[in-house]
Amino acid sequence: MLLTRLRPLVKVHLQRIACSSPRQISVITAKMAKPQYLTGDKAGIEAFIDKFDTFLFDCDGVLWSGDQLFHNVPQTIDMLRKKGKQLVFVTNNSTKSRSDYKKKFDKVGITASEEEVFGSSYSAAIYISRIMKLQAPKNKVFVLGESGMEQELQSENIPYCGGTDPAFRRDMTEDDFKGIADGSGLDPDVAVVLTGLDFHPSYYKYSLGFAYVRKGAKFLATNIDSTLPNQGSLYPGAGSISAPLVSAVGRDPLSLGKPSQAMMDAVEGKFKFDRKKACMIGDRLNTDIEFGISGGLGGTLAVLTGVSKKEDFLAEGASVVPSAYVDQLGDLLG
Repeated sequence: MLLTRLRPLVKVHLQRIACSSPRQISVITAKMAKPQYLTGDKAGIEAFIDKFDTFLFDCDGVLWSGDQLFHNVPQTIDMLRKKGKQLVFVTNNSTKSRSDYKKKFDKVGITASEEEVFGSSYSAAIYISRIMKLQAPKNKVFVLGESGMEQELQSENIPYCGGTDPAFRRDMTEDDFKGIADGSGLDPDVAVVLTGLDFHPSYYKYSLGFAYVRKGAKFLATNIDSTLPNQGSLYPGAGSISAPLVSAVGRDPLSLGKPSQAMMDAVEGKFKFDRKKACMIGDRLNTDIEFGISGGLGGTLAVLTGVSKKEDFLAEGASVVPSAYVDQLGDLLG
């Protein structure tokens, strides 16, 4: 069972990172060789692909930007499958559940199954249900986020409040101030505050989340990405949503998305691959590439269709450097 396989792997690493945030992770590459530029290098591409049995993909900024599918992505995925490669889609986008991603894959013509998707919302739900093991009635999660988080919590039978409920998407009233102050406006069963990307943040939600954490609720985040790539541009990410609570609470949440190694351990526990024969493909250095390097993967591949630019890792003294890079994922077709 997945539960049995995940528990020992995840628990050790969650204990290891609980005292520090991803921002406190040590410098990743002190003395790393210059990354290999693969675009247009057919022999180099073939040799690079042949080194790995498993490829972990970020989605936003790698496969697509919003509804814009990048050139030759479906063909690249099909090529890797024909070569017998194991593919896993590891995303920090908490707004979508695994089933949501399956629908999007089908819509844009990418061959992928729901079981091949491992998202930050799913990672958080697994941690809450299978590691924290909260006992009813005090086992409810207060959500600052979208329906993808709610769906994954439901998949693990975790009760929640907040989220997309219209009752929380409103201005704060004087009665709310009074109710939070005297406790009558708080749910006594809330044991976790979980933040993710929320398109409808409000002062009311933040006030409730702050109150719950002050009363002892565990402060978790699906991920803390500062920005979100969409439609070829950048927007505030999940880290921007949790930032007000971080400021108020005075500490970071435990993040369960990339680059957290709790997520890497959970992914490895489910998909059973050799890390030295695995490659992480992503567009963001401080999440995707750091995730792969910290996890001891055999390689990392940066694509230049998302957040990070080549100047970020080619600069002297760059702290996170991929093994190789391409202009776009489709360049792997050679």
